[in-house]
Amino acid sequence: CMKGVILAGGFGTRLQPMTNVTNKHLLPVYDKPMIYYPIETLVSAGITDILIVTGSEHAGDFLNLLGDGENFGCNFTYKVQKDAGGIAAALALAENFAGRDSIAVILGDNIYDFDFKNSVENFDESGAEIFLKEVEDPKRFGVATIEKDIVTEIVEKPKNPKTNFAVTGIYFYNYLVWQVIEKIVPSERGEKEITDVNNWYIEHGLMRHRIIEEFWSDAGTPDSLLKSSNHIKNREK
Repeated sequence: CMKGVILAGGFGTRLQPMTNVTNKHLLPVYDKPMIYYPIETLVSAGITDILIVTGSEHAGDFLNLLGDGENFGCNFTYKVQKDAGGIAAALALAENFAGRDSIAVILGDNIYDFDFKNSVENFDESGAEIFLKEVEDPKRFGVATIEKDIVTEIVEKPKNPKTNFAVTGIYFYNYLVWQVIEKIVPSERGEKEITDVNNWYIEHGLMRHRIIEEFWSDAGTPDSLLKSSNHIKNREK
């Protein structure tokens, strides 16, 4: 059984002043709050036990908006991240929630047309899985190097990307992930990086990947927020 974790903290600095009084994940993408999309991604993949991690300033807003999950056909648990320490540090808050189950972690601003149901059902519980997408501006993302259909490394925001394959914001991990996060040394910006977690699985031969052709966007900049809204509008029509 796989549980879901939605990471919806952070300060949304790239979306200021829109985020000055609200959390980025509560902004609209076309006709729904942004966080609805990752919820729908998980629920449609058959994941109905979901932890939402957010900052203390807006935790009440999430609770008012989402409730216990009944309206979405799932069950929500909430956890407050007291300080920003990177994606991996936010994920560490989910350890008790996950127990020995595998988890699907999705960033709250990532929007997919891809159906993950098959991937969830066939997940190899001995390791991890990432989902790659060919992009025009790989420098914004973690970029995967692939040799003989195996990911050999991920470089975070490289100046000279070796490929155009961005690591998108959904990750599947087995229960080893908690030990991996503990071992990781914070990066120069003082954060435990999810890329380091992924590289640990790669180094130990435990990482699988899929390349997705369907639409994917993070809605973390004004341009990508608009792009996502326009895409959803056209999709709904």
